[in-house]
Amino acid sequence: MALAQRLQREWISGGPLSLLLLPVAAVYGALLRLRRLFYRLGWLKTEVLPVPVVVVGNWIVGGAGKTPTTLALLALLKTRGIRAGVISRGYGRADEAAVREVTPRSSAAEAGDEPLLIRLRGGVPVAVGCDRVAAARALLATHPDLQLLLSDDGLQHWRLPRALSILVFDERGIGNGRLLPAGPLREPARTRLGPQELVLYNAAAPSTALPGALAGRRLSGAVELGDWWRGGPARLDQLHALRGRPLIATAGMAQPQRFFDMLRAEGLTTIEPLPLPDHHDFATLPWPPGTPDVLLTEKDAVKVDPARCGTTRVWVVTLDFHPEPEFERALDGHLARLLLPAA
Repeated sequence: MALAQRLQREWISGGPLSLLLLPVAAVYGALLRLRRLFYRLGWLKTEVLPVPVVVVGNWIVGGAGKTPTTLALLALLKTRGIRAGVISRGYGRADEAAVREVTPRSSAAEAGDEPLLIRLRGGVPVAVGCDRVAAARALLATHPDLQLLLSDDGLQHWRLPRALSILVFDERGIGNGRLLPAGPLREPARTRLGPQELVLYNAAAPSTALPGALAGRRLSGAVELGDWWRGGPARLDQLHALRGRPLIATAGMAQPQRFFDMLRAEGLTTIEPLPLPDHHDFATLPWPPGTPDVLLTEKDAVKVDPARCGTTRVWVVTLDFHPEPEFERALDGHLARLLLPAA
């Protein structure tokens, strides 16, 4: 664990361990270039799908905000009357090779935590599969009225066609600029965008030299876990009513400190942070029995049955994520291009 934490730090600033891994990163980079060459020569092929695909992804390992971006995009598409579905790998599923449609009755073990959250919050058809092309075809077979697909992650899944890529960055930017495992990059960074690419920053200031738009993110409220499962709304006054109480705040995500910092920014200064690994399964509840109040993210809430919590009041804290108007205008321009042939 200490070695992994050290490497995470060096992925941002560089250091001797990162330097030691540069030869491995060079091999990884060579394999990426070879794979791209195979696609250019036609030895590997990008598939064709009957509707446009918008990929929401990032260059950097770890949670940069892809799922909140996907949910925000779904809300924007809904206001424009566009029927969209979502495909995702469904990381951490019991059988990642299987292609399945996610329903409100699916479990996180079957669907993956993020796809299940998207299905519950977005209210759109969702399919999961490590082969995203197969997931897309399965979803379109059962929902032929869909006009567009969003891929939650999949930027490096080159078999998947994409009419638009939305690159998401957080405060880490491109880190130390090195490829895995010497750095956090899953593909080489570039200084220019392609014509079918948009950048969305969810940090307070742009973290790369690429032109892009900002997204405002803040906590929008809290709701008790049972009410959340019944579709009840989160309210900011309920979140603020927890100020001054002894609270355990837990987060099974790539950047749990971000959640804790946002809670403190809302005046919840008495929290005891309980960070967990990304995609933690909550097979055992991680807080001590009898804990009065626990705060969870929505990503974690999909894995917790209220009946398991006993006397503990578990609060689901929701996120408000809104791209600025500049992003919406750029997106509308692309949507007009993508959907024109079907008009």
